[in-house]
Amino acid sequence: MSHAVFRWMPALCLALVSASALAAEVQVAVAANFTAPMKLIAAEFEKESGHQTVLSFGATGKFYAQITNGAPFDVFLSADDSTPAKLEKEGAAVSGSRFTYATGKLVLWSAQPGLVDDQGEVLKKGDFKKIAIAAPKLAPYGAAAVETLTQLGLMDKLLPKLVQGESIGQTYSFVSTGNAELGFVALSQVYEGGKIKSGSAWIVPGKLHSAIRQDAVLLSKAKDNPAAVALMAFLKTEKAKAVIRSFGYEP
Repeated sequence: MSHAVFRWMPALCLALVSASALAAEVQVAVAANFTAPMKLIAAEFEKESGHQTVLSFGATGKFYAQITNGAPFDVFLSADDSTPAKLEKEGAAVSGSRFTYATGKLVLWSAQPGLVDDQGEVLKKGDFKKIAIAAPKLAPYGAAAVETLTQLGLMDKLLPKLVQGESIGQTYSFVSTGNAELGFVALSQVYEGGKIKSGSAWIVPGKLHSAIRQDAVLLSKAKDNPAAVALMAFLKTEKAKAVIRSFGYEP
């Protein structure tokens, strides 16, 4: 090996050590409806920042319980705005870090083409055995589904046919496998390339339920974690917003 190579090797080692010292890991609790977009956002974030992400997906209510019981999350991407606000008020999240990263849309969806019409009249006809919703106490999309059925005056009529998933991810699974003929899911779960990717659907008008504002918050234990702080900033970039729009959300 030449003397020239020996001369630059220490500098190379120092650069590698510095890069490794700068890289950090962020543990992210993500509402189940945001699974697909967050995987893409995390990959782009890792590529640009050098930080690593560890993603966990589930129901907002369950994550709240885990966080208040000391689960090792750094950032929380909720399916509502009230849970992050509550964590902030309780001192479990960094005050002033909370912001709305996406506004979600509720959709009545069936894996069967033609079953759900574009006005949601199938709900009034009741030509199905089971309709799936996410547990309203755990999942904001489930609460929005209950609001919708109540506004339509159909809650009592359809109550015997309701099956509940503990998260919107499990609810989607019920419908996609045919265990329920149709169900209320997040538009992002069935939306691709500007359209519903399979089956049949009715996008629920926003006037039938409260706005599904999804807030992100930096958790208190991670206030000095550079990866967590960087991810919160990345979620506000145009690159992240473009991904969010592509799944039918409003950034």
